[in-house]
Amino acid sequence: MESKRQKQVGKLIQKDLGDIFLRDIKSIFEDDFVTITDVKVSPDLSIAKVYLSFLKGEKRNEILESIRDNSKKIRGLFGNKAKHQLRIIPTFQFYIDDTAEYAQKIEQLFANIHIPPAEESTED
Repeated sequence: MESKRQKQVGKLIQKDLGDIFLRDIKSIFEDDFVTITDVKVSPDLSIAKVYLSFLKGEKRNEILESIRDNSKKIRGLFGNKAKHQLRIIPTFQFYIDDTAEYAQKIEQLFANIHIPPAEESTED
């Protein structure tokens, strides 16, 4: 379970990285739209797992690799924004958030289930 401080730092990272993605490193994404869906911070606040969602899913693995290649630059930009709020600037680990796709698959499975109506039993 995350502490209150972990949640606060996670929200700060989510907000500031969103701004960085929109303004500073938009060239990495080409025409795709990337959102940060969740941030999980380690108890010592040194590692932040950042979950990304992509509006267009064709090149998301390539874009993720590009983001990972530029993680030092992203961390530096984040450090400039959060230097007065955090003592330690966390190392970012980026992951694809596929919960929406997983939920859609589950919904399709439920939609395709055919349950025959129960037969009425006659009691004598």
